[in-house]
Amino acid sequence: MGLAPDPASAKAGQGQARTAKWSGTGASEQAVWGLCQGSGKQPYQTTVDLSGPAYKCSCPSRKFPCKHALGLMLLWAGGEVQAGDEPDWVSSWVEQRAARADRPERKPGEVADPLAAQQRASRRADRVSAGMAELRSWLDDQVRQGLGGFDQRAYTELSRLAARMVDAQAPGVAGAVRRAAGVVGRGHGWPGELLEELSLIHLVVSAHDRLAELPPSLADTVQSRIGWTVETARVLAEGEKVEDDWLVLGRVIEPDDRLTVRRVWLRGATTGRLGLILNFAAAGRPLDPLPGRPGEYVPGALSFYPGALPMRALLTQTAPRLPAPRPTGFTAQQALASYVESVAADPWNERWPLVLQDVRPARYGEGWALVDADGDGLELLPGVDPWKLLAVSAGDPVTVAGEWNRAGFRPMTCWHGDRPVIV
Repeated sequence: MGLAPDPASAKAGQGQARTAKWSGTGASEQAVWGLCQGSGKQPYQTTVDLSGPAYKCSCPSRKFPCKHALGLMLLWAGGEVQAGDEPDWVSSWVEQRAARADRPERKPGEVADPLAAQQRASRRADRVSAGMAELRSWLDDQVRQGLGGFDQRAYTELSRLAARMVDAQAPGVAGAVRRAAGVVGRGHGWPGELLEELSLIHLVVSAHDRLAELPPSLADTVQSRIGWTVETARVLAEGEKVEDDWLVLGRVIEPDDRLTVRRVWLRGATTGRLGLILNFAAAGRPLDPLPGRPGEYVPGALSFYPGALPMRALLTQTAPRLPAPRPTGFTAQQALASYVESVAADPWNERWPLVLQDVRPARYGEGWALVDADGDGLELLPGVDPWKLLAVSAGDPVTVAGEWNRAGFRPMTCWHGDRPVIV
């Protein structure tokens, strides 16, 4: 059972190696197959390509090989599977695998059929353009009519528009429209927030209309905001590469019903470059391991995605992680100035990593803020629990790394001396 991915799978595979569980079994020179009755009405179709070996099973298991494939191989190894003619569902899969094996190996980022890929991209561009035209017309209508009384129809109209942007294959714009819909009726200042969100959407639409006139880096940013993606292989092969010891400033995890998103912020010890590593996992599934704990150095190379404000990157770690001293940071005024510079480069920039030096948690109206020695401060996001920061600082100034957006500051890591504490 050396092929089993773990001891539990090996034991479960042995439990499937009983002829009473199987029907339609058979073997050829290249494959073994069978139908295994599970808990559902239809049996699982299980196939093993002996040239790999490779495995295919219609069960929902994410382990390879699954327990059914392991049980089938045990039956075959024990001489309990007779020779036979391959059913269509077996032969077609084996032939597809053989055809893929015969193809020449593609270079990173190379597509199998460039002409077909170009045609698909052209069709999508047409859909996106039609969606942007519809969105522009709707926004122009709102300017002519005014936003008075808009609250009565805002959520319904924005939700419809978001669905239309999904149909137009512009998921980034669809997300922006959904965010605008979520602002409606939220607090006393929601009309101003809604106008801000609609203004950013209008800016994307206008930029799309002038895409050919924009500098290449800004055009890349507009494309990413619309929802065009760049393949990982292309980023690794062609993206700007920066080698450094990368300080893990902190991480933010945002789960919802369908997808968990994790943002890991890095800062180069020598270059001072900022990097963002994004990880995604389906709801209930684990995220990839962190490259290092907050407050540690991760030696490696970052390959940056294209854009006017290149931050998102892929990390290639080149050495084990290292302990790091407490980082240097900004005053509140310097931190805000760096954020303003980021927005000047990318008007749609939603988040910006900041390291604040010598700040204390303090009451600010009904919330909290981090106040520096000059008495200037950054307000914490509503709902952020300040008590861990208070416990670490005990009234003394501390260094805090966090994520800033238009709504406030979200602390990620603070330092007690040189010891990082995740908050």
